[in-house]
Amino acid sequence: MSELLQQIINGISLGSIYALIALGYTMVYGVLRFINFPHGDAFMVGAFVGYYAAPRIVPLVGGSLLIAGPITLLLSMLVCSALGVTIEKLAYRPLRPRPKLTILITAIGISLFLEFGGQLVFGPDPKSFPTLLPSAVIINTPNLVLRSTPVIVIATTVGLMLLLRFIVMKTKLGTAMRAVSYNQSAASLMGINIDTVISFTFVLGSSLAAAAGILYGSLYPSINPLMGVFPGLKAFISAVLGGIGNIPGAAIGGFIIGLIETFVTGYLSPTYRDAIAFGILILILLFKPSGILGRAESEKV
Repeated sequence: MSELLQQIINGISLGSIYALIALGYTMVYGVLRFINFPHGDAFMVGAFVGYYAAPRIVPLVGGSLLIAGPITLLLSMLVCSALGVTIEKLAYRPLRPRPKLTILITAIGISLFLEFGGQLVFGPDPKSFPTLLPSAVIINTPNLVLRSTPVIVIATTVGLMLLLRFIVMKTKLGTAMRAVSYNQSAASLMGINIDTVISFTFVLGSSLAAAAGILYGSLYPSINPLMGVFPGLKAFISAVLGGIGNIPGAAIGGFIIGLIETFVTGYLSPTYRDAIAFGILILILLFKPSGILGRAESEKV
């Protein structure tokens, strides 16, 4: 039972990372109906912002991680928000009237640009992420070791999800996002500024990806310019599993993928951890393409 609890804690903390990234995928898809492939690379950029900012912020606050951690997290979210808005304005907005395939190819190109540009700017070698979260031992038994780091990761993720829900459900921009997601043409006729709503969606999504990058670096303190590839793909699978375009579904899908991946690693073999995620994607596309919480949509031909 202790070993099972250990695996559950590990799975939930990993699933928290996938859930935060998946939320960005699902929000952009809900508004624009395409997959923002550079989103996983915003996760990478967020981690590197933390890598370079933390050694400068920690001394300024007297070495207090309780102050340095939130400041670094906020700075990373701001930088990645600016990155997301820049990508939307320069790359996606001019192509919005074009076929979706054109935007999809552009998204893949931007993703490759960020990955190989990251290798040029940051260097291709893995780097050790600085300590930003306290790592005190809360429970220490022969089969269960619970440190404060995964607890903080899970608590931060839940807090960000609650904040996102408040923004989407209780604010004017959130209401506008839901209106644009439901019917963009009708929302435009009602006086909603579509460009502002789309930019705001990229701000939210990219900031959550940055937060995921900081939390991931704190859990697994080794980062590199290609670190966003597999977490980004698994977060996309999480969004599809939960129902692409559905915010609660993306969060649920992230936790499910994190738990399954951890159980496979712990009880079967680490060799299958990536294969099982892609196997889930195949199964969900075959038997329930709309996902767990998604609704099937009919299309007129």
